[in-house]
Amino acid sequence: MAGKHVMVIGDIMLDRFVYGEVDRISPESPVPILSITREDKMLGGAGNALCSLNGLKTRAVIVSVLGDDAAGDIVRQEIQSLGLSAEGLICDPARPTTVKTRFLAGHQQLLRSDYEKKMPLLPDIADMVLDKIKQLIPTVSVVLVSDYGKGLLGRDVLQEIMKLAGQHNVPVVVDPKGVDYSKYAGAAAVTPNKKELSEATGHMPVKTDQDILQAASKLITECGIANVIATRSADGISVIEGNKLSDPLHLRTAAKDVFDVSGAGDVVIATICGALAAGANMGQAASLANVAGGIAVSKVGTAPIRAKELLDALADTGHAVTAITPVSSAHTISRNFQAPLCDDDEALEQIRRWRARGLKIGFTNGCFDIVHHGHVSYLNEARSKCDRLVIGLNTDLSVSALKGPERPVHDEKARASVLGALASVDMVVLFGGKTAQDDQTAIALLSKLQPDIYFKGGDYKVEDIPEAPCVQKHGGEVLVLSEFAGHSTTSSIAKMRSTAA
Repeated sequence: MAGKHVMVIGDIMLDRFVYGEVDRISPESPVPILSITREDKMLGGAGNALCSLNGLKTRAVIVSVLGDDAAGDIVRQEIQSLGLSAEGLICDPARPTTVKTRFLAGHQQLLRSDYEKKMPLLPDIADMVLDKIKQLIPTVSVVLVSDYGKGLLGRDVLQEIMKLAGQHNVPVVVDPKGVDYSKYAGAAAVTPNKKELSEATGHMPVKTDQDILQAASKLITECGIANVIATRSADGISVIEGNKLSDPLHLRTAAKDVFDVSGAGDVVIATICGALAAGANMGQAASLANVAGGIAVSKVGTAPIRAKELLDALADTGHAVTAITPVSSAHTISRNFQAPLCDDDEALEQIRRWRARGLKIGFTNGCFDIVHHGHVSYLNEARSKCDRLVIGLNTDLSVSALKGPERPVHDEKARASVLGALASVDMVVLFGGKTAQDDQTAIALLSKLQPDIYFKGGDYKVEDIPEAPCVQKHGGEVLVLSEFAGHSTTSSIAKMRSTAA
């Protein structure tokens, strides 16, 4: 999909996640007091689809409306940090940037506050939006409309979008909102989920393939929409094309286990649009999106899909991610996928998504040159105390600086692969100084990732651990876990050498 261009038009917003601890009730009113420890911000609304397109290496630009406020500035910065243009963002002083704030204590969401103003665009702002679309539409292959019902996409604006797209022979794919789909007349496709499809058709049943076909056919014939791509969670995707209603395509999900459907719709529509931009037909685009959706519902949170994940899934028909037992349940961990080796930026993005679901992030680090029983037991214990465990893995240069020129025995990619195969490990991130004289601790990485718990194995006091102040500064906890006696990489190497002699 690289090199192709998609224009996203829709309601962009800022998602805030405020984390803290509750240990007392307010004396003023019977409500909990949240002692805030950290805050994360990320793109929301139409920004989710934009992030997924970016992850798929599809060139994208967004047209939306922001307020003249600090939240709007943050949205611009987030978009620019992805290497994308913010030229399509129109400032409307009459409305604030939509901000959705979730307050969480541990795994529990206490409150969500929405700061927004739902209202139609003022005529001059609508003209500016349409002028920007007119300017950009000759450069794009597909238009993705992400409607969150905030007022940007009124009927008049939508019909002008359809008119402009038709003049340039550009298909429009819509992630719909509301029950009146006639406002999307002229769209190449709409992508409702089962609930949305039922509501838009007067609560028609949507349980079976035949139900989906009948409901989608009603939308196509009554609303002037060319095709319906219905997302059905664990049941996959159904493609009903207006020119061949007698030949629907029902695609079963590529996921073997489904435990979180949030964000899957954004991944699906982004993949469809990216595939259409690359020259696929509607059925091919939906088939690819079904694989992407299978990956999305197997994740926790609304993490955008990456091109490598999709390629890996296409190459491996057995791709799956099963649910990992939460920390509050039994400590048995079951999973049948390879934990990824990420750079620190990728790791931070994934951690933000995990945190958005209220998950507790654990972190430990080491060389892990020859993984032995002691390592496995230690990592299992650490994983039992958190929801996601991230491993900071010393680079080859760092291991040599710490252990001597004969180490490591296995290079960093091999060590990461072995760790990634363990059920207790959810992500591996390399770290270490660029030279042997540099700092070889995980302090810089910890400062960036800011885990909830930092695990250290051995007979340490917390105050003697170099990384502890950094972790505690950001509101994290430091836990020292006991080592399993009789197991070490050094002793394993010595034993192998004595046996060889």
